[in-house]
Amino acid sequence: MKEYFKHKMREKSPVVIIGMVLFGIVAITGLAILFGYILMSLWNWLMPMLFGLPVISYWQAVGLFILAKILFGFGGGSGSGGGKSHRRNKEHCRDKRRRSRDFSKWEHYDKFWEEKGEQAYEDYVKELNTDDAVEIIEEDPKQDGK
Repeated sequence: MKEYFKHKMREKSPVVIIGMVLFGIVAITGLAILFGYILMSLWNWLMPMLFGLPVISYWQAVGLFILAKILFGFGGGSGSGGGKSHRRNKEHCRDKRRRSRDFSKWEHYDKFWEEKGEQAYEDYVKELNTDDAVEIIEEDPKQDGK
């Protein structure tokens, strides 16, 4: 991690770094204020008319948002944070790709089909026809009994 920051911040003066940090703090604060205002406006526009709930203030909207985050979670499940399930899915896909590229089982397919394939297929069809005939014979006595 130390090397990452060293690489990213090379040739940048401390003033530029401090400016970037301050800009990040101001941007996050601005987005939080904007989000709180949007949440308050949506609540005050919809909830009193639809459900007869009271109008709320800005700080109540922010508190409501924080409460919802605590109760319902922070929504970090679908990111590429590298959690256990993400790594497991990655490994599964890698194994699946490796298996799909493994054609070693198929190297004798043509020879097998030439020698046994057609005869094996005909035997299978005969077996199916025999099973169908047995089913028809079993159904006929039921129909005669009506």
